[in-house]
Amino acid sequence: MGRNLFDLSGKIALVTGGSRGLGYEMVKAFAENGADVIIASRKLENCETVAEEARKLGVRAMPYQVHAGRWDEMSRMADHVYREWGRVDILVNNAGMSPHAFPEEITEQMFDSVVNLNFKGPFCLSAKVGKRMYDEGGGVIINVSSSGALMPLPHAAPYGAAKAALNAMTLSLAYHFAPQVRCNVLSAGAYLTDISKAWAPEKRETSNNALGRPGRPEEVVTAALYLASPNSSYSTGALITSDGGWYPNIPSAGRRPEGRE
Repeated sequence: MGRNLFDLSGKIALVTGGSRGLGYEMVKAFAENGADVIIASRKLENCETVAEEARKLGVRAMPYQVHAGRWDEMSRMADHVYREWGRVDILVNNAGMSPHAFPEEITEQMFDSVVNLNFKGPFCLSAKVGKRMYDEGGGVIINVSSSGALMPLPHAAPYGAAKAALNAMTLSLAYHFAPQVRCNVLSAGAYLTDISKAWAPEKRETSNNALGRPGRPEEVVTAALYLASPNSSYSTGALITSDGGWYPNIPSAGRRPEGRE
């Protein structure tokens, strides 16, 4: 039998927004590959459910209730995790949200909520954990971003801007914490997570990307495992896309623009 390229045995992974969607898929994949996991989210009962799933796979798991957009809560979580578990080897800043509203409709409260969750919280946690990783000789930070940072949309301006800031921050931290800590971006496209239940039926079946469809949540797993594992040891400051070749102005796969055969 060939060796497991994504073996994470003995590693400790902390995933924000880890109780559902892409975060849940990453937590499950890390646990399946031997990592102990810390599941952080606003709803403790959801974190506990996922933690129990992970324990059944033979690893340690800890649920933690946190608002990932609040500086003080993220700082306290970092301190708590290090007191309880001693270290973090893999940090995934996955929690995020994107309310749809045009610029003139956005309130200050909405703006602050989006920027705090998608940028301020991840910055705080990355700084707190990254410094400890650096001092202790190694670690990996994965910041989950969005295609909306690369091609911003008019109905999600604060979200796209916050994710673009997250991308820039990742590169800064990659240089600051090098060579001990690797920091990379996993840039996700449209996925059929819980949020897709509110989409129109057509949007759940087709997408403006090269593959012509949204992603299945489990399809993010290999990119996450690559970035988390030692097999990406020469990748830092990188942006890895997992978006089906997304571009908002191309026709869906299988269709041809007018005037083309």
